[in-house]
Amino acid sequence: MSLEQKNEILEALSGCAGRVFELQSTLTAARALGPGNGGDGEQRKADYLETWLRSFGIDEIEHVDAADSRVSSGRRPNLIVRIPGRTARTLWILGHMDVVPAGEESLWHTDPWTVTRDEKDPDLIVGRGVEDNQQAIVCGCLIAAALKERNIVPDLGLGLIFVSDEETGNAYGIQHLFREKPDFIAEGDLVMVPDSGSADGRFIEVAEKGILWLRVVIEGRQCHASRPDEGNNALMAAAAMILGAAEVEKRFSARDGLFSPNRSTFTPTRHEANVPNVNTIPGREVFYIDCRVLPCYPLADVLAAFRELGAQVAESRGVRVEVEPFMQEPAAAPTPEDSPVVTSLKKAVKEVLGVDCRCGGIGGSTVAVNFRERGVPAAVWSLIFENCHAPNEAARISFAVKEAQVYASMLFNA
Repeated sequence: MSLEQKNEILEALSGCAGRVFELQSTLTAARALGPGNGGDGEQRKADYLETWLRSFGIDEIEHVDAADSRVSSGRRPNLIVRIPGRTARTLWILGHMDVVPAGEESLWHTDPWTVTRDEKDPDLIVGRGVEDNQQAIVCGCLIAAALKERNIVPDLGLGLIFVSDEETGNAYGIQHLFREKPDFIAEGDLVMVPDSGSADGRFIEVAEKGILWLRVVIEGRQCHASRPDEGNNALMAAAAMILGAAEVEKRFSARDGLFSPNRSTFTPTRHEANVPNVNTIPGREVFYIDCRVLPCYPLADVLAAFRELGAQVAESRGVRVEVEPFMQEPAAAPTPEDSPVVTSLKKAVKEVLGVDCRCGGIGGSTVAVNFRERGVPAAVWSLIFENCHAPNEAARISFAVKEAQVYASMLFNA
């Protein structure tokens, strides 16, 4: 009976292309930008998802919202959706509702907030958020609706977690959820975080580097550019600090073949505006360094190394240098490759896609680290292009359908 029901769900999901487009279109139009990215939060998207799910008779929807006075609703929504199975175990699928800004809109071929189909390839859709991370949300919704429409009870329960604030630190999202409900994941549950992957479905992410964003402030002395000896050029000192990042990287020289690139990386990125005119020497510079650190190194050691570099630049240039963490997320222990979630996922991918998976690590950060640091072996997998945050962000409707079929297969592989 279980095999028949699984095949029935897989067949039902194969006909969900129109439902994928409907969900993606409405979710993108919601513009779920957090206040840290200049938006009003995720409430509109959360309301739509709850209404959509309830329309299929899905009533076990729990709110674990976080208060946030920066948004008009006063809260950042986090939803836990449950559909019981035959056993006490649950397959959890997590998606984050917030997206990043469109960026330079002239680089988009279409309106970033309107999902469009490619004229030559209608399976391809473009719009902000269609990959990062709406596909994960859509996949969970497709499975939930298909189960309810057919009154099928899978072996494992289906749990959907829709969180806010992933793009700006997770404090109002998964971290808040764990503070409020630290034990909502039970022993034996399987946790999937579809926030990284590959277009062929062969890659399972089981490890992530530690992340340390550094904010560097350099104070010199402003003056007229025609009289540089009367000031102290903070931009020149910043340049020395930026070039010195490569030397710091050499001190953390370990290699780990689980990751690509296989080393720690220290990359200067954002630079805040200084003086507005050309003929003024800036007296203050602010810039950032994005550090992706192999798990073998404590983030505190990296911070200490950059503060040491800052002291050297301060002494040689006669400026004041301040190096502070802007965001830090230590690496968690990897998910074991023989853990139940990985073995179940590999079996389902082989069944649905006909390919064998390999496990590896990434330098980016996903919500999976919040599970792993609590001893929950989460797996990260998805059928995606890995074009998140880029202009013309794209996904395939067929990717969402196939991904949903993989998770549905896992529900019946108890």
